[in-house]
Amino acid sequence: MKYKILEEPSHDKAYELFQEAIKKKATISIFAKCKIHYEGRALSELNWGERIILIKPDGSFLVHQEKKVEPVNWQPPKSRINAYIKNKTLFLESIRRTPRELLRVELGYINVMNYANIEDFEELEQTGHEKDMSDMIMKNPHIIEEGFKPTTREYNVEHGFIDILGKDKENNLMILELKSRKAGVNAIKQLKRYLDDFDESENDYLKECRAAKKKIRGLIVAPSIDEIAKEMIEEEGIEFISVDPPKELKIDKKVTLDFFK
Repeated sequence: MKYKILEEPSHDKAYELFQEAIKKKATISIFAKCKIHYEGRALSELNWGERIILIKPDGSFLVHQEKKVEPVNWQPPKSRINAYIKNKTLFLESIRRTPRELLRVELGYINVMNYANIEDFEELEQTGHEKDMSDMIMKNPHIIEEGFKPTTREYNVEHGFIDILGKDKENNLMILELKSRKAGVNAIKQLKRYLDDFDESENDYLKECRAAKKKIRGLIVAPSIDEIAKEMIEEEGIEFISVDPPKELKIDKKVTLDFFK
């Protein structure tokens, strides 16, 4: 049986359905009045209200209210899920070991409870993100400027990972910060931290660059930049290159319209 639905179940029946779903590694959905207690990085209580509870086979545990995209309470995958009845009341618990977190849901009246064995083996294919921009620039470095030679991606420095590191035709070091949308102040601050990391580095190559009076160029690469950020790059000596992210998805060419009939 791929799914099972109970309307207005007793707490005993709901507990039985929960155990059945856990054994089948199914996704559980509950629409019920509930009260929530959380302890971990902070301590919180959410008093009685009608909510949607979603429990996934990977250990994800989410509680949604009627508004907002984000859950009001949640636990990540690999959390340990269990249920128990105390004083004729059904409790659901999600426990995360590292860091230690506990999410406890006390159920009141249950409107609907169901489980479903969901089969979905596809991965979401996305494009137009920084990684796609990075792939495009590595294959076509002239997009940045003639003579640009990218050398490294995701280069680790003290304050994070530089998207692309390379050299211009005069052998000056180039640090590229990629943004798939309009670049703002945060992008400039991030790149400035990377430039400061290089200024303070004791790397032999960088010492040679400084001795030879080679530049370390910082470039924001994005479709556009806002006005405040534009003022900042002029003050900081940072450059801006307008590059749009790729828009085409890598769809399997063997799939035709007949496939969907």
